[in-house]
Amino acid sequence: MAMTEQELRARVEQLEKDNARLTQKVLTRTKLSCKVGEKGGVSVYGLGRFPVTLYAEQWGRLFAAQGDIQDFIATADAAGRLTHKE
Repeated sequence: MAMTEQELRARVEQLEKDNARLTQKVLTRTKLSCKVGEKGGVSVYGLGRFPVTLYAEQWGRLFAAQGDIQDFIATADAAGRLTHKE
């Protein structure tokens, strides 16, 4: 059954609202945020589907190794071993 012009306009309006909501959700998701959990772990949200959670000391060790990790990633990328998510 064909939709009336009024129904089509209402549907387009609803789709535009849905698109705006989903676009905002994607933009919001790209921002990083942090939260301290019940057990004292620091969780970083916005990197992927799930948060990355480490204790403060572990974050410190990770930050201290930043240069080594960047070098490792650059070497693996140059060798074509990485998959880039867009």
